[in-house]
Amino acid sequence: MMTNLFSSFDPSTSLYFPFNWLSTFLWMIFIPLSFWLIPTRSLSFWKKILFTLHKEFKTLLGPKALGSTFIFISLFSLILYNNFLGLFPYIFTSTSHLVMTLTLALPLWLSFMIYGWINNTVHMLAHLVPQGTPPVLMPFMVCIETISNIIRPGTLAVRLAANMIAGHLLMTLLGNTGSSISTSLISFLLITQILLLILESAVAIIQSYVFAILSSLYSSEVT
Repeated sequence: MMTNLFSSFDPSTSLYFPFNWLSTFLWMIFIPLSFWLIPTRSLSFWKKILFTLHKEFKTLLGPKALGSTFIFISLFSLILYNNFLGLFPYIFTSTSHLVMTLTLALPLWLSFMIYGWINNTVHMLAHLVPQGTPPVLMPFMVCIETISNIIRPGTLAVRLAANMIAGHLLMTLLGNTGSSISTSLISFLLITQILLLILESAVAIIQSYVFAILSSLYSSEVT
């Protein structure tokens, strides 16, 4: 019996070996598939998704935006692979930890801020005061906009980690009750777990998309 409710999400918890964070690199096994002379249907479908994302990011970033769309497509792919691989049994979900999500969000946000304040200082100062703000409220708006800007990497990281760990925790709690419930309720439990797995698959896609889209929007604001 677990002494801690979140012990199943602890990086030191492992069934066979303690190298849980190595699961972050499992997405690399999909790289050789892209070098096939005749791509499979799944690879062609994935390329269509990436091309659609490229067009969408290009629209959001604009012609003068910082960075390339490939940065955010790679970010989307990395988070999506880790989210999906975490749904398989005995695979550690690295995106459910703030260590992983902050590692992705903080350097991106910091690089955008450094670039914006060095190259577009007037533009960054103008962002602190929304257009049409009364002169009396300008000091308060500067404080509010500064705080909202500073907490952006934290909100990005917490949003992804909290959404991933919430569904996994619910599935873990329901799975642990399987040995103690009656036989007549086992089928109901299995149906519930399958529905939760479908929901978690949708959450994995949505959260990776939201993370990449918000990062691209933060990038477009500094130019």
